[in-house]
Amino acid sequence: MEFKNTDPFIKENFLLQNKTAERLYFEYAEKMPIIDYHNHLPPDVIAENRPFEGINQVWLDGDHYKWRAMRTLGVPEKFITGKEVSNKEKFDQWAYTVPFTVGNPLFHWTHLELDRYFGISTILQPSTATAIFEETNRQLENITPKGLLNDMKVEMLCTTDDPVDDLSHHQKIASSGDKGPEVLAGFRPDNIFGIKEEHYLDYVGFLSEAAETEINDLDGLLDSLKSRISYFHENGCRISDHGLEYTYASDFTHAAADDILKKRIGGNLPTVEEANIFNSCVLYELFVMYHDFGWTQQLHLGALRGNNQKLKRQLGADVGCDSIGDFAQAKNLSTLLGRLNDADKLTNTILYNLNPAMNEVFATMPGNFNNDKVEIQWGTAWWFLDQKEGMESQMRTLSNMGLLSKFIGMLTDSRSFLSFPRHEYFRRLLCNMMGEDIENGLLPNDISFFGNVVENICYHNLKEFINYKK
Repeated sequence: MEFKNTDPFIKENFLLQNKTAERLYFEYAEKMPIIDYHNHLPPDVIAENRPFEGINQVWLDGDHYKWRAMRTLGVPEKFITGKEVSNKEKFDQWAYTVPFTVGNPLFHWTHLELDRYFGISTILQPSTATAIFEETNRQLENITPKGLLNDMKVEMLCTTDDPVDDLSHHQKIASSGDKGPEVLAGFRPDNIFGIKEEHYLDYVGFLSEAAETEINDLDGLLDSLKSRISYFHENGCRISDHGLEYTYASDFTHAAADDILKKRIGGNLPTVEEANIFNSCVLYELFVMYHDFGWTQQLHLGALRGNNQKLKRQLGADVGCDSIGDFAQAKNLSTLLGRLNDADKLTNTILYNLNPAMNEVFATMPGNFNNDKVEIQWGTAWWFLDQKEGMESQMRTLSNMGLLSKFIGMLTDSRSFLSFPRHEYFRRLLCNMMGEDIENGLLPNDISFFGNVVENICYHNLKEFINYKK
């Protein structure tokens, strides 16, 4: 399966379907720097800042979006995650897959990335695979991670880091003096909620060691978490993140949560109900700490992870066997935010939704708690939804039920250094949507006003929201 005509299809007006959209993008959106406030880039690679070993390292290794597409096409696993085949063989299998991804965002992203980073406008397919493999590898011999980030005008990015991480790589980046974006840690304590997991006590031991605090009860656990938050804060962190199926918001007392933890330390697994009580207590206390440190907090809700247990056992987590979950969200989310609001401990919060059936739920939740001191945002279309229709639907719903003009825009949520054209993709869709409404008479024909709105959504709103000062 190949395209006969391989002329560039991503032209200057890609996704911009009217003249007003073109003006909004080229006069306003295109020039804005990028703040990527949530991604999974490895800070050690940025700290070392060595040229990449090749296109596979920077583009294919670790990218479970691509892995998922290849498996769907029936590509043998050895060409996806195997160690026994060459990089060229893996690349060839991805090139074979690409024409089948038409209609999937991978098709657009693949060619945006080839064009923006390497100046390659040819469609990737079997007949072009060798030439593109050789040319990208040739260029990467002299390109560093910071070089790639600078090319995309990345001003700051936040990685995703466990509380036990020592942040030595972030410290090395901060002290290097190299030209490049500011790289800040993002506090991601998901492991602390796995109280029913087999190796939970091992993790508690790692946390105890990192915090230099003995953990024999709930107070010890919370002291350890607070100690690590303080350490992250000293190293520039100003944002936390939680990836949960749903918000933990059961009724709890500290005494009950303490008993449940002691039971687990004693070697007895808690019931599902007990685990929810414990997790609800810990999540609430963490959110109180974030408020006290002046952080922004994030909740990524709704992913059903690790569905293919066999593949998970073979390769681990985050390998492309996750999907959209159908969990109830509204009541628990309202309960947690309400408790924090009642205690005057609610801080700036970003909510992400993975189930498109709940877009309206997430669009209407922030308005319940926004005030002159606290701002709750419905974050950008996430994961399976960060494609053309998903982004447009999220922005339309936000516009209908909230304030699109206050939106904090796009992030990559990616493990790839080549993923930053997703910001361009988002900005073009934003400008096209506004341009379409202006030309249809649904909005005033005031390019200056809406150009300012576009710049705010792309950059200024976010910079103010997370209190980031370069």
